Amino acid sequence: MKKIVLTGGGTAGHVTPNIALLPRLKELGYEIHYIGSYDGMEKKLIEQCNIPYYGISSGKLRRYFDWKNFSDPFKVLKGYGQARSILKKLKPDIVFSKGGFVSVPVILAAKRRKIPAIIHESDLTPGLANKLAIPNASKVCCNFPETLQYLPKDKAVLTGSPIRKELLSGNRDRGLSICGFQDGKPVIMVIGGSSGARCINETVRSLLPDLLKTYQIVHLCGKGNLDRTLEHTKGYAQLEYANKELRDLFALADLVVSRAGANAICELLALRKPNILIPLSRKAGRGDQILNAESFERQGYSLVIEEENLSNATLAEAIRRLEKERGTYIHAMSKSQQLNSVETIIQLIEDTVKQ
Repeated sequence: MKKIVLTGGGTAGHVTPNIALLPRLKELGYEIHYIGSYDGMEKKLIEQCNIPYYGISSGKLRRYFDWKNFSDPFKVLKGYGQARSILKKLKPDIVFSKGGFVSVPVILAAKRRKIPAIIHESDLTPGLANKLAIPNASKVCCNFPETLQYLPKDKAVLTGSPIRKELLSGNRDRGLSICGFQDGKPVIMVIGGSSGARCINETVRSLLPDLLKTYQIVHLCGKGNLDRTLEHTKGYAQLEYANKELRDLFALADLVVSRAGANAICELLALRKPNILIPLSRKAGRGDQILNAESFERQGYSLVIEEENLSNATLAEAIRRLEKERGTYIHAMSKSQQLNSVETIIQLIEDTVKQ
C-alpha cells in the first residue's frame, strides 16, 4: 500500500485543499496520515475526516519584532525532532504540504529522511513558510501564472487549488429552502472570510434597502457578526459561517461579493461565479490578497474594489456592472486551465512516488 503524509495548518486555507485530495487518494489506495499543530484548527477538521492525526510543536517565524521571535525557533526545532520521529515510524512514500508554519519542520524532516515532498503555494507570492520549505521540495504547485517567476523553474507547476468535490454538487432548491428565499429573484452571496469583515458587513447592510428591491442576499458574516435587528428582513439571510450547506448556497448564488483569499477565489473560479473581490488591506496583512485579486482581474475573472475605496456607491456600481457583464466573466472563467486541480496534483503525487 502506498503511504502519504499530508501537512499544513493555521488557517482553513491551509487545510481544506488537503481535504479536497482525500477522496481521490483513498480511491487510489493510499494510506493517509496528517501532521499538524497540537491544537490548530486543522486538528478538528482532519479528525472529522477519520484520518490519523499527529500533533507537533509549531512556532511562527515573523518578519517583524516580537518577543516570541526569541522562543518560537525552539518550538520549530522541537517540531522538527517530532516530525523526524513520526516520519521514521510511518515511512511514507511522499509528503504533501499545503503550507503554514507547522509544515516547515515536516518538510525539513522529510528531506533529511530522503522522502520526496510536494508543496502547494496558494498566494501569488510565496509566504515565508513556503520560502523556507521550497529548497527541500521536489515540486511546488501554484495557483497563479504570475507565481511561476518566483519559483525554481525545474520545480514549479501551475495547478490551481484543489477544490472539494462536494462544492460542485450543490442544489439550488436546497439553497432556497435554507435561506427562505423565493424562486425567480436573483441572489447575491456575500462572503466576509472565516472571521468576517466589518467593512464589507457594514457596507452590505447599509445598502440592503436598495439591493433588496432587485436581489435576495445571503450573507456569511463571520462568527459573532450577526445583526439581530435584521433577523426578519425579507430576502436577507445571514449566517456566521457555512459548512455542509455551503455547496447549496453557492448553487443558489448568481453573483458573489468576497474577500480574496486564494482558496476562496479558486472555488469561485471552479464554480464560474461572477464575483466582486474586496481584498484585505495591506495594513492588515502582507498584501497577498491584493495581488491575488489583481491577478484574477487581469485574467477577466473578477471585478476588484480595494478596501480603502469601498463605499455604498462603489459597491452598488460594481454590482450593476457585474450584472450587466456577467456573461463575459463566465466565459473567461470557462476557458481557465485550472479547473481540474485535484487530478493535476494527484498525477504529480503519483509520478513522484513512481520515480
